[in-house]
Formats: sequence, C-alpha cells, structure tokens
Amino acid sequence: MELSDYQKKSRKTAKYPDVGSNFIYPTLGLAGEAGEVAEKIKKVIRDDGGEVLPEKKKEIEKELGDVLWYVSQIATELGLELESIAAKNIEKLYSRLDRGQIGGSGDNR
Repeated sequence: MELSDYQKKSRKTAKYPDVGSNFIYPTLGLAGEAGEVAEKIKKVIRDDGGEVLPEKKKEIEKELGDVLWYVSQIATELGLELESIAAKNIEKLYSRLDRGQIGGSGDNR
C-alpha cells in the first residue's frame, strides 16, 4: 500500500473531537501508542530474554499500525502528505550518511 493511499483510507476512520482542526488529540494518541510499543519491547527484554517471539512480533506490529494511524492523522490535520514526509526524511538521512553524520545528536547535523 502506498503511503498516500493509507493516509486517505485511514482518514475515513478518524473519529475524534474537532476532526479537521485538532492536531492535539492525535498527538496525544501518538504518545500513548508509542508508549505501548515501548512497553511491549520492554516485556520482550524482561520476559523473553530479548528474543522477539512470533506472537510478540504480531502484537508489536499491531501497535506500530496504531502509531502509523496517529502519525497519519497528525499529518492530515497539518495539511502534510505522508509521501512528502517520508521522502524528505530519507533525503535528510542520506545527506547525513554521505557526510558521515548518522551518529551523534542534533537536528541540524
């Protein structure tokens, strides 16, 4: 599935207060879902010695889908396209790679 298709299709399921003018709600949802991904990974370390078993992988996949949904809604609320976001991110990362700046910190490296 193309990111643009996902963004359009996922928007049909956006049912929250003030859809179309509320970027705060999906931003808070994103934080919650990212926390759920982190929680599942933490439990893989705690309970499974760091081995991601098939059933845990499926659970993490579902949570990552929820993360993607919230990212898509934030983008849509702000008038941004996921395709453009992805392309610009790859461009930034490859620039860092070419300049030997993948490691380190800071947004403008």
